Amino acid sequence: MFENKTTTRVRYNETDQMSYVHHGNYASFFEMGRLEWLRERGISYKEMEANGVMLPVYSLATRFVSPAKYDDVLTITTRLKETPTVRISFEYEIHNQEDKLIATGETTLVFVNMTSGRPIKAPQYILDLL
Repeated sequence: MFENKTTTRVRYNETDQMSYVHHGNYASFFEMGRLEWLRERGISYKEMEANGVMLPVYSLATRFVSPAKYDDVLTITTRLKETPTVRISFEYEIHNQEDKLIATGETTLVFVNMTSGRPIKAPQYILDLL
């Protein structure tokens, strides 16, 4: 499956008193990677929502390997796990500027009809872009 690499620099407000990235920020890093993965394929959340589809997170898992620190440049590698159905799942790896593995993760999101609030199959136009 396709992969995307996105980079970001750790900001001071993302760290704790030890200058380590606070664990709560990894979900944001994963979202950054996921949004760029989708955008690279011509899919945007804004367009999905305009078409009445939202994509809430169903599950999130993170494995911390080594701490990321203030001012590190992180590369977030994002991969689609499998062809989407009602759910779409991604895998992530985050490395620092020295190519040291910082964390891995997975998210699963669910396609939901914004009017009914019910899960739906992945829209065909999204499957066509993949």
